[in-house]
This record gives sequence, C-alpha cells and structure tokens, in this order.
Amino acid sequence: MYRDLKYLLAYLLPLAGYLGLYFGGVWSYGSIYVAFLILPLLELVLPASQENHAPEEEEARGGTPLFDWLLYLNLPILTGALIFLLINVTSRELTANELTGMILNVGLMIGTVGINVAHELGHRTKKHEQWMAQALLLTGLYMHFFIEHNRGHHRHVATPLDPATSKKNQSIYAFWLRSTTMSWWHAWQLEAQRLAKLGQPAVSWQNQMVRFQIIQLAYLLAIFLIFGFTGLWVAITAAVFGFLMLESVNYIEHYGLLRRKNAQGRYEPVLPIHSWNSNHELGRIFLYELTRHSDHHFRASRKYQILRAFRESPQLPAGYPACMILALFPPLWFSIMNPRVDRFARQTGSQSANLSQPIA
Repeated sequence: MYRDLKYLLAYLLPLAGYLGLYFGGVWSYGSIYVAFLILPLLELVLPASQENHAPEEEEARGGTPLFDWLLYLNLPILTGALIFLLINVTSRELTANELTGMILNVGLMIGTVGINVAHELGHRTKKHEQWMAQALLLTGLYMHFFIEHNRGHHRHVATPLDPATSKKNQSIYAFWLRSTTMSWWHAWQLEAQRLAKLGQPAVSWQNQMVRFQIIQLAYLLAIFLIFGFTGLWVAITAAVFGFLMLESVNYIEHYGLLRRKNAQGRYEPVLPIHSWNSNHELGRIFLYELTRHSDHHFRASRKYQILRAFRESPQLPAGYPACMILALFPPLWFSIMNPRVDRFARQTGSQSANLSQPIA
C-alpha cells in the first residue's frame, strides 16, 4: 500500500505553493522552499533506493488507475494556482519580494506539476491524456515540447543532433539558450517533414506548431483581457521560469554523455547508460520517477510507477534539486561532473551494447 500512496507526497509541493500565495510575506516562495531547501537537505541524509518491482508486479501496477489520477489532478491544481497568482498580483498590494516570490513559486509549479507531468502524459497514447499534456504545457508556453521531445529528443538523445543534450564543459546558461531556441525550431522542422510525407503544405492548420502558436497567443490575449498588462507579464515571467526549470533538468540528465557511432556512421541504440540517474527516493516521488531517467529513455512507453533502476546507469552525485543548484555554478559543476563523465566513458567503452539489464 505504501508503494501506491507514497506519491501523495508529491502534492506537498503545490500545497506549499498555495500556502505561499495565500500568506504572502516570507512565505511567498512556498514551493521554492520545498524543492530547493527541504528536499536537498533531506536527500543528504536519507538513503537512495535501487529497489525494483518484481516482474509479476509490473503489469498490475501499470494498469492501476490511481497512478493516472495522481497525474490528472495536477491540471486543476496548476490552473488554480495560476489564477490565484494573477488575482493576487492585480488585486493585492504586494512588496517587490512578495511579487518575486509568488512568480517564482508558481513558475516552479509550472515546471514540476505542469511540464514534468505533461512529459509523462505526452508519452501516453490515449487522446485525453495527450490533451491534458498539451494543456499543462500551455501554462509554460512550451507546447512545442510535445512534438520535439517525443519525436526529436528521444531519437537524438546523447548525440550532437539533440539540443536537449548538454555537452561536456557547456555551462547551463549557454545550454538554456541553445536548448530553448533549437528545440522550438526543431519542432517546426519535424512538423514540416511529417506534412511533406503526407503531401500537405507546411504552413497550414494541419501543422501542430501553427495550432500551438495560435493557442498560446489566444491564452496570453485572454490573460491580458482579464488581468491587464500586469497579469500578462506575470504569466509570461512565471512561464519562462517554469520552462527554465525543465531545461535545467534536461541539462543534468544527459550532461556529457554521448552515444558512439558504428562503422556505418550510425549511432548505437539508446541504452540505460545514456542518461544520468538518481535513485534518491524523495526526488523520485516529487517528480513522478523522472529521476529514473535511464529506463525512461530505454523504454519510453513504461509508466512512471514501474520505471527501473539499472546498475550500469551513471549516477548523479546528488538528487535532482541539489544538482540543479550545483549547475548554476559552472566551475563547481564541471569539477564534480567532468571526472565522472571521463570515468564513465572509460568504464563503458565497447561494453555499452550489453548494458541493458535492470537490477534484480
């Protein structure tokens, strides 16, 4: 039962976000305190877990509706938080610190219970789940992620062709610029290629990117008409912070890892060794197992509740929140991660094709 109900802890982050919006003052940062203060400190003392579910458990857990509803509820939660924020900034007298805190607070929620949950739902095949993924991405003005992530990133991950794979010695700030701009452009290219195969023009209503841009503009126009210019810039700023949180996660997940080319010039298949993993259980819960990223890339169709740990997967030196903080200081990040990148490259070598067995 604990294995099922432990994911309720993920709601502590949006709860802290709502409390921050309600109380204001020093509490305005709500979810920021949970993600970047409480979680890193707890993960320093709590052990990581490499435990996997038995094969006979996986089928039952994969079909349990509870795990789906835990994701679905994030859509009304995030929508409510965004509306709460916009009401606050247009109806209350806020100090500069409160305003900053509330924007970052909801921006982090956009990145976690928004884009992160959209990432999980976007891999599903049911139409209502894909619609929910797009609705969540709308709050971050990042609807192109639905195209680029599934059809671009998963194909090109751990190669120079993927803008969401950070290079060794590339700072997070340079990565933000490259990934945000190139991912958007790649989504356009992917849609143009898809439509060309169907014999349809790239600039048409059949192009998802065209529809996504119109939807996002309509969303911003609605905010402007209801909440004015203040509401507009606040919503945009929160969205930017939200998608930068996503890109920060992208940065640490694949830093410095590269797939090798074979004699024909083709990249080897994506394996569990091509993503950095973190088995810190609290981070796994709060991010719906995103930190078991190796298995997600190895089998993108696996639902979050049955993702596995692989012994051969490279391990981050700390949980996701702590690594995101470290990455903000490039010299420190390079000094910790570059030796790990080099060591792992030496260890895998020609063995990488056999590294696909989960921990028993």
